[in-house]
Amino acid sequence: MMMNLDFPKYIKVAELGCSSGQNSFLAISEIINTINVLCQQSNQNPPEIDCCLNDLPGNDFNTTFKFVPFFNKELMITNKTSCFVYGAPGSFYSRLFSRNSLHFIHSSYALHWLSKVPEQLESDKENVYITNSSPQSAYKAYLNQFQRDFTTFLRLRSEEVVSNGRMVLTFIGRNTRNDPLYRDCCHFWTLLSKSLRDLVFEGLVSESKMESFNMPFYDPNEQELEEVIRNEGSFEINDFETHGFDLGHSTRDDYDEEEAGYNEANCIRAVSEPMLVAHFGEDIIDALFDKYAHHVTKHASCRNKTSVTLVISLTKK
Repeated sequence: MMMNLDFPKYIKVAELGCSSGQNSFLAISEIINTINVLCQQSNQNPPEIDCCLNDLPGNDFNTTFKFVPFFNKELMITNKTSCFVYGAPGSFYSRLFSRNSLHFIHSSYALHWLSKVPEQLESDKENVYITNSSPQSAYKAYLNQFQRDFTTFLRLRSEEVVSNGRMVLTFIGRNTRNDPLYRDCCHFWTLLSKSLRDLVFEGLVSESKMESFNMPFYDPNEQELEEVIRNEGSFEINDFETHGFDLGHSTRDDYDEEEAGYNEANCIRAVSEPMLVAHFGEDIIDALFDKYAHHVTKHASCRNKTSVTLVISLTKK
């Protein structure tokens, strides 16, 4: 991108779905380091960089901004680069930036979240997400919502990104093509469904509460992603990679199944707790994720996993 744009004196990058805390700066730091190495190798002066951190308005931006002085200090020591950090609160399913202003967009593990739970899921009451037992209508509802949302995302970003600007997007996806309903027995939302049903059985959660909760999430396969990008038409694919996806598990010789169970439970709790608290209340959360860790341990032998990480690099046409 830098070479195609003839080493501009100023660039603007955005991190979509930045969350809060020090982790918000990991990708931005890598982007800046890459730019500076390239400038040094090409005997070019590094550009001034605007870094825009985006997440929903409820995100804890105050905590993130407290790390900006440390980030800038470290940056000046290692790169001698001028970088200016901004917050951009809002949904990435709406316009966030001015037209033709962004050179590079990065998003990690955010775009599998939908703008809303799909409609017409009444026939899949016992699951919070698609499983083998779900009706085809549930899959179609989720797929249609993902297609609408990702098409909107691409169209909006095409207005904001300069010509020949780039995006690198990372999704949780799946590696199944033949059966769109199939999710392995240790799929993280399948285990959450099992854990909630345990609490229903114990009388801690009402059945109606369980049946009315669904995840606003979709794990596309490679073909589904490519189809939306091709149909929307604003970006071309430079590279598409598929990597393993693991939560809390380990291939070490001293693998501890119980520890792995709690590791995965904590990972899933970190991303799902606000939604669960809003629907079920705070009182059940500890018990729910104790159940979750137990189910992870029971399914520790599962090796035929459907979840993968999809990473795609796109260029604005």
